[in-house]
Amino acid sequence: GRHLIIDLFGAVNLDCPQTLARAMDEIISATGATLLHQYLHRFEPHGLTGMACLAESHISFHTWPERGAAAFDIYMCGPAQPVRALPILEHYFRPTRMEHACLMRGQLAPAPHSD
Repeated sequence: GRHLIIDLFGAVNLDCPQTLARAMDEIISATGATLLHQYLHRFEPHGLTGMACLAESHISFHTWPERGAAAFDIYMCGPAQPVRALPILEHYFRPTRMEHACLMRGQLAPAPHSD
């Protein structure tokens, strides 16, 4: 699977649950993932955290609106394409800087075999 780690800086809309929910829905659709369950929690006085459990794995996020920062973790197996999340995050949160890295998971160990 592909594990996309994304950090946003100088971002807006990070304290709006509706915006986060719309962005997550659009990411799930654009990447070809299948939503199983979604959870979002709002902190007081500000900040959000959440997770979407997918048939292909998960999306999680945590926001620090007071700093204009957010961290997204998108891990998907199969034909889903997590890189399609990048323009969606740019659209909804308009960061001045976005850093990302993609890790290939499950490629290191050979598949177990029974004897």
